Amino acid sequence: MSTIESNKAVIGRFIEEVINQNRLDRADDLVVEDFVELDPFPGQRPGREGLKEVLGMMRTAFPDIHWVVDEMVAEGDKVVTRFTWKGTHRGAFLGVPPTGKGVTVKGVVIDQLADGKMSKSRILMDSLGMMQQLGVVPSA
Repeated sequence: MSTIESNKAVIGRFIEEVINQNRLDRADDLVVEDFVELDPFPGQRPGREGLKEVLGMMRTAFPDIHWVVDEMVAEGDKVVTRFTWKGTHRGAFLGVPPTGKGVTVKGVVIDQLADGKMSKSRILMDSLGMMQQLGVVPSA
């Protein structure tokens, strides 16, 4: 398997095992300890543990969160994934109390790998659309 295909497989395992199956312990095998989130979530601590905390917070807010890979492209040490995630708002999220509403959120994440593990990441999601679906922000 080429490095590019191997890198794509790591990202695929991260999405399926860590995010979809809520196996945060698997992040220890797929993400470097000094992981860097280039556009951190508000209040996100650095490193792999900070990433796991954010994922845990997302799982608390959206217990049925599920990601689908819409497209994945890789070159060199980077993997770009266009995704859609869905979930039901059952817990507080960024100060917003649970609404019970379902959301569908689209986004793109650019991951950089080093020695077969995620080392850096930049995620861009349709946060405004998500907040509109939750009823926090009026729709245009």
